Amino acid sequence: MAQIIVDARGLSCPQPVLLAGEEMDKAGSGELAVLVDNDASRENVGRAAVAKGWQVTADVAEADGNFRLVLHK
Repeated sequence: MAQIIVDARGLSCPQPVLLAGEEMDKAGSGELAVLVDNDASRENVGRAAVAKGWQVTADVAEADGNFRLVLHK
């Protein structure tokens, strides 16, 4: 199964959380990558994922100021 990627760069909260939440609900389980470009979105998406029973298995800071969160359930 291909990894689902949610590109929420350029969006401010709560939009990244809502987009990631929709994809988590659709997928039900598996692996999901969420791309964000600010600390608040990174923290909020991570908290929302944990609240939905997902694990943040990787939280990688990119050199260009973006973050890639890998969620797994």
